[in-house]
Amino acid sequence: MENRLYRSALFAAYQLTLMLGIVMLPVALVMRQFGVTLPIHRMVARLADAYEDASPNSA
Repeated sequence: MENRLYRSALFAAYQLTLMLGIVMLPVALVMRQFGVTLPIHRMVARLADAYEDASPNSA
């Protein structure tokens, strides 16, 4: 049960970071003009890796 709750929380956090990345896209494009980058891709990648590691193997 705890594993299922953990996976569900990771999935929700992953989906929220994807939504945050989409919403922040216009801001990120403007900031890139000034030479500043937002590290949202790192958060998405880390959460995706954590979710994949927590998922049960189907094979």
